[in-house]
Amino acid sequence: MAISMSSLVSSFSSLSFSSQVSEKPNTLSFPQLKPFSTSKLNKYSQLVFVSSSTAVASPGVPETENLEKYVKSRLPGGFAAQTIFGTGRRKSAIARVVLQEGTGKVIINYRDAKEYLQGNPLWLSYVKVPLVTLGYETTYDVFVKAHGGGLSGQSQAISLGIARALLKVSEDHRKPLRKEGLLTRDSRVVERKKVGLKKARKAPQFSKR
Repeated sequence: MAISMSSLVSSFSSLSFSSQVSEKPNTLSFPQLKPFSTSKLNKYSQLVFVSSSTAVASPGVPETENLEKYVKSRLPGGFAAQTIFGTGRRKSAIARVVLQEGTGKVIINYRDAKEYLQGNPLWLSYVKVPLVTLGYETTYDVFVKAHGGGLSGQSQAISLGIARALLKVSEDHRKPLRKEGLLTRDSRVVERKKVGLKKARKAPQFSKR
């Protein structure tokens, strides 16, 4: 079926776009923007600067880079020369703990405990449980050298080390600590992978044929 050229021209000429096209197609109108004031920017930058400076300089706590000097000044002769000490273990983590009379600071590997344990409330509670049990949370400063394993294992090793160190303070602490289970070494470790299995006990899918 052939369509004549004249019919196509007449159909296109019948269409009208005059109502949809504006008289000035090349001009675009935008709402006028208010000029940005630099005074507000200076005000906010001052606020940010003040808040950051207050966060860095916290009174009463030694700075992070000076914690090593602080610990060495508090422990003359090192960890081995101290009298109130305890060693805790959990999984593959080992923690050597020293207690000294103080205000309740906890320093792990020359870093603040909250920073070292990444602010995890569960791990921090492991460290504080032995002291809270006996009401010594603001009586002793805790200095720790920990290595091996992860932060979860190290925090539980520190808990056992603090409990054992508290026995050097007084033998009367044994009964309340034993009642809370803080003197028991948790011997659970990851079970080794077996040959032919995917994990310690997980087996591949069984196929009868």
